[in-house]
Amino acid sequence: MSHISKKEPIHWHTWEKSTLEKAKNEHKSIFLFIHSPSSKWSRKMQEASFNDETIIELLNERFIPIKVNKDERPDIEKYYQKVYKLMNREATSSPLSLFLTENLEPFYAGAYIPHEDVGEQLSLESLLRVVSKKYITDHETLAKKGQEVLAFVDPQEKSIQATKLHINIIKTIKEHTLNLLDEQFGGFTKAPKFPNASTLELLFDVYQLDKDKKILNAITLTLDNMMNHAFYDSEHGGFYQYAQDEAWDKPYSVKKTYDNAQLIQLYLRAYLITNNEAYKSVAFQTIEFMLKARKNAKLFALEDEAIITSWNALMVQALLLASNIDKKYQKDAFETLEALLSELYVSGTLYHSKSANEEPSTQAFLEDYATLGESLILAYQQSLDESFLIMATQFSNLLIEQYYEQARWVYAKGAFKTREAIYDTTIPSSIASALSLLLSICSLVDNNYKKFVFKTLELHSYNLMRQPLSSPKLSQMVVRYLKDDLIVKAKESLLKEHLNERVNAPYPYLWIKAVNEEGITLSNSHSMLSTEPTFEKAMNAIGDYHENL
Repeated sequence: MSHISKKEPIHWHTWEKSTLEKAKNEHKSIFLFIHSPSSKWSRKMQEASFNDETIIELLNERFIPIKVNKDERPDIEKYYQKVYKLMNREATSSPLSLFLTENLEPFYAGAYIPHEDVGEQLSLESLLRVVSKKYITDHETLAKKGQEVLAFVDPQEKSIQATKLHINIIKTIKEHTLNLLDEQFGGFTKAPKFPNASTLELLFDVYQLDKDKKILNAITLTLDNMMNHAFYDSEHGGFYQYAQDEAWDKPYSVKKTYDNAQLIQLYLRAYLITNNEAYKSVAFQTIEFMLKARKNAKLFALEDEAIITSWNALMVQALLLASNIDKKYQKDAFETLEALLSELYVSGTLYHSKSANEEPSTQAFLEDYATLGESLILAYQQSLDESFLIMATQFSNLLIEQYYEQARWVYAKGAFKTREAIYDTTIPSSIASALSLLLSICSLVDNNYKKFVFKTLELHSYNLMRQPLSSPKLSQMVVRYLKDDLIVKAKESLLKEHLNERVNAPYPYLWIKAVNEEGITLSNSHSMLSTEPTFEKAMNAIGDYHENL
């Protein structure tokens, strides 16, 4: 967790054993503030309330105040989001403001708390006074309420309502896309508008599979509007976090590493499919912005960000894709990957985050292993270095051993063990990224991993087949699973002459694998399909196979 400035008058603590023991020893309630540095409401609450002398005094004397950065401890944030939803019957965004007993029983869960009383909503000062009094006079009731909430954080298993996974999901995806599309400005929601990168990635797959121009038009309409309005910083490069209006003209002026990494990949993919130079220009300008904005020589962290493993892994993926178009980005891609592995993968342990010039302390979560594993697969595709494939396989085994529980996946281990959701948020669902990694391992190493993919997709099939755009990356994995990967296998020396051609293939799920055998073979994940005399013939055979599917 990043260092908390000593200039803050509130005696903020970090979430650690000594802090929790302090709460017990002093018999004080914990005030837990989980914030995002980029959140408007988090900033407003800190500026308005946490600089107030009365609030400072109340928090310091009567509570143990703990501040948590949600980016650095997503396990804590996800856990207490569940608590908030249970207590309020609705979800919220940043910040979260909770009161816990010294034994971590939550008895109040709020979000933004105003500085002044607003109608029936108490100000933070009023709430602190009420809670501190009740904590003394009615502690037993507060503790009991907290225990009741905790009993429902991890609900009992529900019976599985499975549906057959069927390629008709593509038809549903297309219908829902055209129904939701803003035909004037692109995107799929009213204001505020987010880039929905994983939805657009899914639509690119669908377009490549059946060449429906309406789907391509939906994608390009959205990309054109994002890059031609203020949502894209045309002067300095880079995309903002979201637009506050439907026309992408009023951006919330914060840029995030994870957004820009995903959007770089989208615009590069758009360029490869359409040959529109404007898409390449925007992608490359965004890459240059990201490279200049690095606070660390080789790892990415924009303003107010820690160095996050999964976010940097997304940037590795973006740079590797870019290197197929301009070779100069290959050096940046592999330098970032090597820095990740040297600074955040220490003595066999992967870490989630670190601050500049500090050692990492928070161990990795499902999203870190899965996203970095995907990056290792792409690094192998770009280099044919077997060490990347070996490490990706090791990560796959670790994912299954530590995070997979009978078709369900947990996001984190330890005190904040929570089930991961299938829905994409700022980055894709960790479940979907894990399945993406496992499908690649099936094609390149061992097909036996596919049973874990099928069981996961089967568990969620009812929701996926009916509402595929609610979980776009997992729906993408359904399509990939049903269509299957194609693999071109040949000697390393031959494949190295054609490394950059894979991304131009007409089929979205193509991989290359170096083997010590003569000739070139085209296979799917479980059997050989044909033998070809040249790489060009193999690429033609992919097109023929694709058309006959």
